[in-house]
Amino acid sequence: MLTRELNSFPYPFKGDQYRYSNNSVSMTRPSSIEITPRYTEEVQLKRDLLTHHPERCFQSLSHTLKSQWEIVDLVTENLVTYYPEQFALQKKGDHWTFVNKILGEISHFTYGDETTIPIEPLDFIGRHVQEDLILMMERDGDLYLDAGQLCFPANWSLAFNLGMEFKEIHHPIPGFKEEGLDGRILRFLKRLEAGAPWERLNWSLMAGNKLDTSLETFHEWGKERKNVTEENAGELVHLRVEVQKLFRLPQSNGILFTIHTHLLAMEDFTANTVWLQQFYQIIKELPQHIADYKGISLYKKQLLAYLEEKLKSRNPT
Repeated sequence: MLTRELNSFPYPFKGDQYRYSNNSVSMTRPSSIEITPRYTEEVQLKRDLLTHHPERCFQSLSHTLKSQWEIVDLVTENLVTYYPEQFALQKKGDHWTFVNKILGEISHFTYGDETTIPIEPLDFIGRHVQEDLILMMERDGDLYLDAGQLCFPANWSLAFNLGMEFKEIHHPIPGFKEEGLDGRILRFLKRLEAGAPWERLNWSLMAGNKLDTSLETFHEWGKERKNVTEENAGELVHLRVEVQKLFRLPQSNGILFTIHTHLLAMEDFTANTVWLQQFYQIIKELPQHIADYKGISLYKKQLLAYLEEKLKSRNPT
């Protein structure tokens, strides 16, 4: 079971050092949406969060409805194309029937008519996938975060960022503006073409295994950083990797940004000796400003001690 989990885990590192960069690559895998063995568990968690915390899990501006329907089209077509045993879609003109066989749900609606579904289109289709879904719209030569269903954020707030332009959203990242990354990545995003999606991996560490690490709930999960010791780091510290994908919407010219979050405990992660050796060098060399931003500084020493002990046990002298 662990071997299968390690083989499917999206390992984010390519060298012994880490710096911020635009590490996007042209998507080689045909599927944009991923269905994993945790599907039912994670979709139910999303729905629970949306029920109890709608104000921080779904936000939209009124002009995004056309793009939201495009996202419904993109996601449903992807699901039925690559997971035909789990999903089905029937179209009779604009009258659609979407079947989620995993959850045993059938949805009838008229495409483009939001009165035929109980919630907004983006919120509707987001309840059928594990990914968070973010919509960015282009206008006045810039990109703006205009809608999103975000249940598993890595220490940020959809409600706070709604309507912000790209550089403003990413301003807190150390060196992002100073090194010119903001301008280069913005130009890259504006050049995205419909039918040519891109993907990237983003990583962080966290104390605990919560998918919902919103800025609004930092008081609940942030305190765990102070509880990490060399003895419990293997169980408590998790590598958090986001598989992020970018799609240009052909009709409205918006950009769909999907985020699929994966968590792996250090005790499982370090079972791969190659990963262990490389990750140890990365954390050891990681600049202070990046460690601070990624929330690692409070337990970096404890984590390194844990990793060193693991390395010694693999390479006894």
